[in-house]
Amino acid sequence: MGRSKPSRNSQARMTQPFPFSAIVGQDEMKLALILTAIDPTIGGVLVFGDRGTGKSTAVRALAALLPPIEVMEGCPYNSATASKDCPHCAEAKPTRQVSRPTPVIDLPLGATEDRVCGALDLERALTRGEKAFEPGLLAAANRGYLYIDEVNLLEDHIVDLLLDVAASGENVVEREGLSIRHAAKFVLVGSGNPEEGELRPQLLDRFGLSLEITTPTDIAQRVEVIRRRDAYETNTAAFLKRWRAQDTRLRKAIVAAVRRAKDASDDSFKIPQAVYEDCARLCVALGSDGLRGELTLLRAARALAFYEDAHEVTRDHLKRVAPMALRHRLRRDPLDEASSTTRVERAIAETFGD
Repeated sequence: MGRSKPSRNSQARMTQPFPFSAIVGQDEMKLALILTAIDPTIGGVLVFGDRGTGKSTAVRALAALLPPIEVMEGCPYNSATASKDCPHCAEAKPTRQVSRPTPVIDLPLGATEDRVCGALDLERALTRGEKAFEPGLLAAANRGYLYIDEVNLLEDHIVDLLLDVAASGENVVEREGLSIRHAAKFVLVGSGNPEEGELRPQLLDRFGLSLEITTPTDIAQRVEVIRRRDAYETNTAAFLKRWRAQDTRLRKAIVAAVRRAKDASDDSFKIPQAVYEDCARLCVALGSDGLRGELTLLRAARALAFYEDAHEVTRDHLKRVAPMALRHRLRRDPLDEASSTTRVERAIAETFGD
């Protein structure tokens, strides 16, 4: 017997992710993803938690929520302009822009370095005798999201490579007589189950925001999760239509925040001196190493201020993003069995007198 064709509803599910606005709970995870969409320099998101808590659903839903990106036609690097710095555009010289959805690229655990970074195009080398570069996953993720499920199980040298590229925004490949350099600016999102292993502290520190997701215990919330997911799978088109207006409002809010971030000046937006001091005081109180904690805390608080159309960053903004910006930067304390979130909240209360 031949394989039956997928139904129209199943095809819709494959092409239309679950609406971001329809995700029940997980407010901190949704806020973290929104903040990285407003300011990608925050440094990506690490999500640790139970399976089946909507981690990958949220990433794909946000990418679908964002406006499409404009790229040069046929460019595998998602270049916005026909720049000579793009290997494809420098050779093909495209003249027309096309729209593409914001990319969300999955990086499988077994991916090799060649698959991630790109390598010699063997087909062209064998059939035409040409030495050409075959772009990898980093090229496809440029200007979008690179998602790694079970990031704590990924080989260390691949994680190091990804974090270095994410920090520099550029992928450099020099092997087999090739020397290629291309833009690779993406938001790195990693998820995993802490019971299956931890990331090394120096790698944890390189992620901008960190989240701890748990399975909801509230019966009403669990029922609502089941009800919405069942409605989505039963009649996808109707479910998407129901949540379209809320997703549209959220998209407009994110786009407006991005515009405010680009247009911000000393006259229209302020970061008071007291806020800089608050960042430093809180990180000192927590004993976080280096200054990456302060910088991430400030960037996340500023993105939140843009999102809420505030004219300056306040202590309230800092307090709201501090757990996600600092919980993974704490030193281990064998005498303190409190969770990292509790330790951050306790430091906030002690530092700011709340």
